[in-house]
Amino acid sequence: MQVLLANKKRISSSAVRCLLVALAAVSAPVSMAENAAANRAPAVYSNPLPITLPDGTLQTDCADPTILQSQTPGDSHWYAFCTTDSLNDADVDSLGVRRSHLIPMLRSSDLVTWQYLGDAFGAGLLPAWMSPTAALWAPAAVYLNGEYYLYYTVTDVADSVSGAPGCNSDAAIGVATSASLAGPWVDHGSPVVAPRSNGPGCNFLWTYDPSVITDDTGQSYIYYGSFYGGVETRPLSADGFSTDPLAAVAITIPNRYEGTDVVRKDGYYYLFASASNCCNGPLTGYQVFAGRSASPLGPFVDSQGVSLLDSRVGGDPALTLNGNRWVGTGGNTVFQDAGGNWFTVYHAVDQNDPYFAGSVGYTRRPVLLDRVTWDGGWPKVRRGLGASDTPQLAPVAQVGSSGPSASARNAYNLIADLIDPKAFLLLLDAVNVNALTENASLSDEFNGTALSPQWSWVRPPTSGVSVSGGTFNFDTQAGDLYGAENDASVLVEAAPTGNYIVETKVTLNLPASGCCQNYAEAGVAIYGGDDDYLRLSHVSIWETRQTEFAKEVPNPAAGFPFFGSSLGAPPDETTWLRIAKVTAGGADHYVSYVSRDGVTWKRGGVWVDAVGPSQLGLLSMAGTGFTANFDYVHVYNLP
Repeated sequence: MQVLLANKKRISSSAVRCLLVALAAVSAPVSMAENAAANRAPAVYSNPLPITLPDGTLQTDCADPTILQSQTPGDSHWYAFCTTDSLNDADVDSLGVRRSHLIPMLRSSDLVTWQYLGDAFGAGLLPAWMSPTAALWAPAAVYLNGEYYLYYTVTDVADSVSGAPGCNSDAAIGVATSASLAGPWVDHGSPVVAPRSNGPGCNFLWTYDPSVITDDTGQSYIYYGSFYGGVETRPLSADGFSTDPLAAVAITIPNRYEGTDVVRKDGYYYLFASASNCCNGPLTGYQVFAGRSASPLGPFVDSQGVSLLDSRVGGDPALTLNGNRWVGTGGNTVFQDAGGNWFTVYHAVDQNDPYFAGSVGYTRRPVLLDRVTWDGGWPKVRRGLGASDTPQLAPVAQVGSSGPSASARNAYNLIADLIDPKAFLLLLDAVNVNALTENASLSDEFNGTALSPQWSWVRPPTSGVSVSGGTFNFDTQAGDLYGAENDASVLVEAAPTGNYIVETKVTLNLPASGCCQNYAEAGVAIYGGDDDYLRLSHVSIWETRQTEFAKEVPNPAAGFPFFGSSLGAPPDETTWLRIAKVTAGGADHYVSYVSRDGVTWKRGGVWVDAVGPSQLGLLSMAGTGFTANFDYVHVYNLP
């Protein structure tokens, strides 16, 4: 989009000079109270965060990071803990087998440069109630009762704990305590949240990803759960070691969220939760959504008032793929630095280097840091720009550290946003399509009784299509577009050259709630072929109705995925869907938007792709018995 990008260039030209002035203002060394004068905190940093191992090499994986500053007198370090994984490419034993570390521990004085301290549970220290082959996932560190508590997922408990011999899916939540965040950690000896059976045999709900928060009365709550079973919360006992299963409260509908983190701000509890596939290499669509509630027990709703318990599941996109190298942005923890600034640490996937060396399929997830901004009481990472891949202003790590004033910090952040290569997203969000030139030859109001000549079919359907009453009616078909299953009909027309927006309004008569219409969907596509497309659709997934922005690529390398998807804001029975295609930096960016009213739009994921030669398409597939009514297709030329 030449006009927007030209404006960005003009902004960037002056902004660079301002940035240099701002850098000069903030780049004077910032003393740390714990350090000698020669040791200085960085003024800026770049992702991923460096983690130094004892041999001087870098730890390049820290999934599901949790972070906490020490409360111990004389120790003002920040500590972080990671999920069980290998540390880097070279982390193999003498036979070349990858090592796994049971909760790696990290320490930093400046929140930017980190050191690996060892594992919370080293060799031979596995708690007795866990299976010897269990992993420890998604730790959460908190300060309670004058000491430190480390909650974690145990992926497989001993048979004597679950009462289900031979099962390896009986996950639970454990806890260890320590007088120091550096350990040693002593496991409590039994689960805080025991395995949750959902029927006979090895049928257990996913009891993963603990998060703990304490309300104003001193009552603490633990959140846990994942896609299978959804997220719940329970009050913690005063000693922090037990919960009552009868006191469990549902927080999210199943089959949408996991990896929750809850913070308090301005009278609300904000829940951050991750969605989609965490570990899909270069096509990982993992992302973070947010909801808020006046109570730690919920209900949590998004900015449109849609509950995270609704079948048309709510949640505001807070951190999603933005078209730079970082995909799979999720598993986050939100915190305030010593200056009161909001930040989040999270893991991501470098789509250019997604796997551990020699282990294709084992997704590596380094740790990233970015600021959280608040717009009208709703959080976004960097005002919606998402994961940074450019220098950012470092957090304030220590009380009493000198640093930029609030106004200087805000000015720096604003300028840094404007010169980010993905700043066109902020400009694109503000585009008023009514002020754009509509491509009349490609737009269609579906008036009349037959499709216009601009349309043609890929695999014409034998029935289930009509044009009447100003809508194109397209029954969902049993066929699909997924891998080798390429038997769905696609209605296509030419795509415009240059940058453009394609928008449709579709009513899909799925039941408002209930299970299971997997995976009936309808929406709009950028179609380059059966194995080369992007599609944005309203889709039924078990109990939920969601919007999904999916991508399929042809001929992936051996072991690499062919399909990936990110998720968007909630649909309604009638949903407006929009894809914007913008070429920037020599790459084609496809940006997804969803609206429930045609007025308020929520940006979702951005895929970078070279679909082509491409066409615009409409889809209604992967299920029978439903009808998609397309009210229009509007195509706008972006200047």
